[in-house]
Amino acid sequence: MRFNSTLIEATLARRYKRFLADVVLPSGEVMTVHVANPGAMTGLDRPLSRIWLSDSGNALRKYPHTWELVETDLGSGPEMVGVNTTQPHQLVADALEAGLIPELRNYPTVRREVKYGENSRVDFLLDDPARRPCYLEIKNVHLMRKPRLAEFPDCVTARGARHMRELAGVLATGARAVLLFVIQIPSADRFRVARDIDPGFAAAFDRARVLGVEVLAWRCKVTLDGIEIAAPVPIVGD
Repeated sequence: MRFNSTLIEATLARRYKRFLADVVLPSGEVMTVHVANPGAMTGLDRPLSRIWLSDSGNALRKYPHTWELVETDLGSGPEMVGVNTTQPHQLVADALEAGLIPELRNYPTVRREVKYGENSRVDFLLDDPARRPCYLEIKNVHLMRKPRLAEFPDCVTARGARHMRELAGVLATGARAVLLFVIQIPSADRFRVARDIDPGFAAAFDRARVLGVEVLAWRCKVTLDGIEIAAPVPIVGD
């Protein structure tokens, strides 16, 4: 996935109200931008951090700029990390089209945001007349408390626990259910569930795996030009 335009460098002044941040441009101008991230953003929203913004070009938007990347050191040296939680859906769409992920290859029909469960929409539904349908849920990852170890979630997520239960539920129909963690931290070389942050999600995750939900984790390559899913990483325990 390439950014639609050249990213704009800025300095983070503060993040507030979850979805807003004040930034300082090189000219000294202070601007409020959209933060497409509902999480805690632990280690990523430090004031004075060097960040990059995209410009929607839409003058009708109250905040036309969106925070995309931050330069930070999560224990493995300075690196650029993606903070926009909407990007993994396009990253996965690109990976599916390219056949990058072996477990998800060769499905001729790919649909997005398909209703399922009690009141949810699965991120992708993969269909092939010769195989079981595959329900694919995506989770964005940008938490790293120990060097090279990515974790999810970074805050309590009742929605995430519900998704685990609903993924497990589709197994009874004979379908596949896959959970894919997309890690927007290039230095990550392993992944685990942050059980101390959200025991409820951890319990739902464990039950879903026992029932047969498949779990994958892939890290990304992050540059000023774009982001792409790059390589799988192992899922580890506590």
